[in-house]
Parts: sequence; structure tokens; C-alpha cells
Amino acid sequence: MISKEIRHFHFCCGIGGAAKGFNKANPRVGVMQGKFRCIGGVDVDASAIRDFNRLAGVPGTVMDLFTRGQYVAFHGKEPPQDWREMGPADIRRAAGNERPHIVFISSPCKGASGLLSEKMSQTAKYQALNELTLRCIWLMSEAWADDPIDLIVFENVPRLATRGRHLLDQINQLLQRYGYAVAETTHDCGELGGLAQSRKRFLLVARHIEKVPPFLYEPEKKRLRAVGDVLGRMPFPGAPAGGPMHRIPRLQWKTWVRLAFVEPGSDWRSLNKLAVENGHLSDFLIVPEYRPDYLGVNQWEKPVGAVSGRAGPSNGAYSVADPRFDSTRGDYGQYGLCGWNETMGAVINVKSPGQGTFAVQDPRAGGERHANVYRIVRWNQASGTVTADFKPTSGGGVADPRIDGVRHNNVFNVVDFCEPAGAITAGGHPTSGGQAVTDPRTGKSSHSGFGVTDWDDSASTVAGESLPSNGNFAVADPRPGWERHGGNLSVMDWERPANVVIAGGKGVQGGWMSVADPRTGMNRGKGDNYLTGGHYGVVPWVSPSGAVSAAAGHDNGRWSVADPRIDVLPALDQKTVAIIRAIDGTWHRPFTTLELAALQSLIEPEEHLILDGMSDSVWREHIGNLVPPDAAEAIAGVMGTTLLLAWSGETFVLSRMPVWVRDVAVAISLSQEQ
Repeated sequence: MISKEIRHFHFCCGIGGAAKGFNKANPRVGVMQGKFRCIGGVDVDASAIRDFNRLAGVPGTVMDLFTRGQYVAFHGKEPPQDWREMGPADIRRAAGNERPHIVFISSPCKGASGLLSEKMSQTAKYQALNELTLRCIWLMSEAWADDPIDLIVFENVPRLATRGRHLLDQINQLLQRYGYAVAETTHDCGELGGLAQSRKRFLLVARHIEKVPPFLYEPEKKRLRAVGDVLGRMPFPGAPAGGPMHRIPRLQWKTWVRLAFVEPGSDWRSLNKLAVENGHLSDFLIVPEYRPDYLGVNQWEKPVGAVSGRAGPSNGAYSVADPRFDSTRGDYGQYGLCGWNETMGAVINVKSPGQGTFAVQDPRAGGERHANVYRIVRWNQASGTVTADFKPTSGGGVADPRIDGVRHNNVFNVVDFCEPAGAITAGGHPTSGGQAVTDPRTGKSSHSGFGVTDWDDSASTVAGESLPSNGNFAVADPRPGWERHGGNLSVMDWERPANVVIAGGKGVQGGWMSVADPRTGMNRGKGDNYLTGGHYGVVPWVSPSGAVSAAAGHDNGRWSVADPRIDVLPALDQKTVAIIRAIDGTWHRPFTTLELAALQSLIEPEEHLILDGMSDSVWREHIGNLVPPDAAEAIAGVMGTTLLLAWSGETFVLSRMPVWVRDVAVAISLSQEQ
């Protein structure tokens, strides 16, 4: 392969997005391969030039391209004493006194932006800003008038074609005078670079007819990507891994609320669908979502969320389902015993024998005095010396194999009701030999609670308190009479007459009627049982609660609390970072500065970036002004191919893409033939 260097220079270069994209281009024609090299750039913003030096790989130059008249019109005052107008010689010095093959011009577009009203765009300030377009073309043409630039790209907002029409006409005339064929087009940078954004731009492209005979073809269009394709590869917003450029912008609370109610793919016009009464939403309520992922457990194969300052199990998903547990391993074994000559496992924040290998086989049993402390002696071995203090802690103890003997066979013993009990010992519990008995006397008796007497049996003795819970005071009555009493459990309307009152009903289930009584009696007086029972009662935060009963409910006692920990909604103009779960279940939030850089293809989503300074507003302005590097790479690719064709002697080539810049004379002749 024959390497051919292609030099490029940038007017109003910003932080160097176009320069970075041009450097990535790699055109090839036959055995020739183009290698792009940036030879410089100029911009009035010193902070942007510091970033340009790093992104373009070549020093940029801080330079004010205004004429004195334009400076006064834009700033409203005379320039300082050390200020001077720049000329063609200054441009050549900024390019290292080299001649570029391609010049890229991205002059300020605020004066022609649709964000600026028509009235403001006509003021002297913004007209002076628009005139930089013509000023850059003139400086470039004069700087290398003896050896014209091969190809020129001038980009701006689409509205320049209308608001700056008089300037574009002068630019066309000036370029044609220097021997260029010119084309004005509008392109989507997202389609040129395959971005996750649609960015319509005005592109004026010029080709020096004599030096570059082949046509310049348009770049191939690519499919626009989804925003999630880029953002999904980045850390979660606000995560420390993203750095300061990945923090969530602090917005006013009312802005967060508005974002939450905007439908995906729509804008502020979605808010017109909301019902608002006295300045408040009448159909929706915003409530705090307390501690999401409470006691959450992460799966082993999935990533964990951002680690916060209070990373505890009770305030997030800060636990993991660890599959590596093995009870046979020493480092996980409960009551594990570490050999004296072995290495120990990792020391963790637990230290008891029941939590891991936190015991050791210590051969240093000590002196004679304590050698037999809790010593275990085999049954068929001789005992140690019997001392005066014959206790296990002082050496006494034996491994008795007779654990199945008669002496201890009554542990948990249950004696049949018809058999004699064993000997009564001092241990009166089932676990120490005391017997239990199979008592058959659980049937019908005068004290069997909830007993039901069969229809054909005689009833038990009638006691003083004949309730189902303290005897056999219920009967299995075979005469339910369901068909005769079809109105079982019926409830009558308060406004309607009752049905016939019958005599045989034994309650509401037997045909006695109930009524929907609107007189709830909630307005009771002092001393009433319902009133003093604390129904729907609320306990102050600083007071103790009453005894917790088995049937504790908000409507039958003081089982509610005045909790002061509720999140108070911020003031409308208070700046904060808020997560409001929108109606569609997602978080509607602004892009972070780093995400904007990734959407502009300034970085890959996995990359880290910190631009000059520590101001999000400056970063966002610089990122918004740059030409997406991927789109610039596509433009540089077709321009590099055209240059390689010209340098190889080719004067004509066919392509399936539309011609971007055609020789004006050829275009006229084709029109005449048609």
C-alpha cells in the first residue's frame, strides 16, 4: 500500500469534534491509502482550544476572527488595546505554515438558529455573528491564494439558507471566483455517522475544479440508532464510575414534575392533557416511594446497582445470592477446626465457632495442672488420677457407651393409659425420664370446649354458662330447612319495606333479616365504648404505643402513627435531583453531560471523559456546538477518496451515491442535452 497524507485545517474549530472525526477516516483507492493529519485549528474560546489540543492531537490557536466593526457590533464596545484584526498570514501561522488539502469551517450558528426569534436575528449583534461565515471563507481563500485548497466543507444550521441568504450568495460568488464548484445541501449528521440522534445541518461543499477533476459523491446514509443503544452501555446516571460529567442535572422541582408527565416521544404539549384545578393536578398524586429494593438480593450473574453511602440490606439491594457455599470447605464450615500446621482462611467480621473456621487444634494443652480440663477418656482406657476436685473442668469425664441402658430409656417416654407408670424420679420433665401419658379423656365431657352433640345422643349436663366454648352446647341439627328459608343472610335496603317476619328463624342465617342501616353512629358522645376504644386512633411519634393485641387494626384501636419521616415535596423553584416514576413506569430525566457527549459520538459509551473546566453549562455548550466525529469521519472518507482518485490520475468514477459537487460546466451541458 502507498500511504498518502491528507492534511486538514479547521476554522471555528471548537473542542475539535470534526478534527477528531477527520483523523479517524481511512479512505483507500487501489494501492493508495489516505492518512489524515490535522495541522491546526482556530477559535476564540481558550477553553475550547485546550480541549482541541487533546482531541485533535495538534496545538490549536486562540484567535478572534472578527473585524473591528464586527467586534463593536457584537460586543457593543471597542476592543481592548492589545486586540488586532487577524489576516491571512495569521491563518498560515496557525496551520504551522503548511497548506491543507481540506478546510472545515463551522462558524457560529446562533444568529441563524431557529431558537432565536426573527426579530433578534436581525439585530446588529447577530448579523455580525452571521458575517463570520463570509469572513472565514475570505481568510481561507487569501491565506492560500497561490495554491488553493482542494476541498472545502462549510457547515451551519439549516435556517442559514434563509436568514443568511445574502451571505451565502456572496460566498458562492467568492468561491467561484477562486475556481471552485459549489453545492448547497442539507444533511442529517445522524444518518451520515449512524448516530442515535437526528441532527439536520446545512452543508456547503466546494471542490477546486482544476485540482480535483473527479466528482465528489455524498457519503452513504446509515440507519439511525435508538438512544437506549448508547445509554444502555453507560454507567447509571450519577454513578461514580461516570465521573463529574455523568452527574444528573439539578433542575427545579416543577421541571421534574413536568418531565414526569410528558409522554415518551412527545414534548410540553402533553401537559395540555392534564386536568389542573387551582394550580394542582386533580387526577394524579405524587407520593414518596420509600426505600426501593428493601432487603433486595442480587443474583450472582447480574451486576449490582450503584453503591451509596448507606449500603445496608434494609435500604437497597445490597445482598447477593452466593452459590459458592460449600459446607465441607474449611472457610465456610460452621464449627470448623483449623489444624495447627495449616493456614487459616480469611478473617471476616464474624468470629464465633458457629460462623466459620474460628477454632484451632492447639497442641499446647498446658501444664500438668490443666492438662485434663474437659478431657475425653475412652471407655476401655484407664482413668486419670482421681483428684479432690473431681469435675469435668478439672479433668474428670468418661465416654460411657451405655447410653441405651435401662437407666435412660424413659426420655420422652409415653405411657399407655392402661399400663402402670415407671418409677417416679427426681426429673419431672419428659426429657429427663419423667413419663407422659396417652390420655383418652378428650371426648365428650362437661368441660370439652366447642363440643357438638349428635342429634340422636343425649345432651350433657346443663351448666351455669352454656356456651359452645366451654362444653357440649351445640347440636348437629339435621333440619336446616334451607329451601324453606330462601332469604338466608339477606340484607334489606333502608328505603324499602321488610319481608315477612317469620317465627322459626334462628339468626340471620335462618331467615331473619338484616338491614343496611345508614346511621353508623360514628358521632358518639363522651364515655361511649366505641369512642373510648380508640377506633381509628393515631399515636403521636413521641408517645409509646398501647399493648399490641392479636386483632390490631386501624379501625379497632390506636393502630396508626403520625410519622414525621414523610418526604416533604420541594418548593416549585427548588433545584434538586428527583426520581419520579412516571405513568409509563420509567424515569423521565434529562441527559447527563457525558451522555450528550456519547450521543454526539465524541466518546464511546464505555469511555471516560472530562473536558476543560468544571462547568456543566460550558461543557454542554461545547458538546452541542461540535460536529459529531462519526459524521465528520463519513464526510472525510468520501473527500479522501476523491483526492486519492485525483492524485492517481482518475478523472471520472461511477458511484451509486448521488453526486455531491459536480463540475458546473458539465452540469450545464447535461441539461442542454436533455
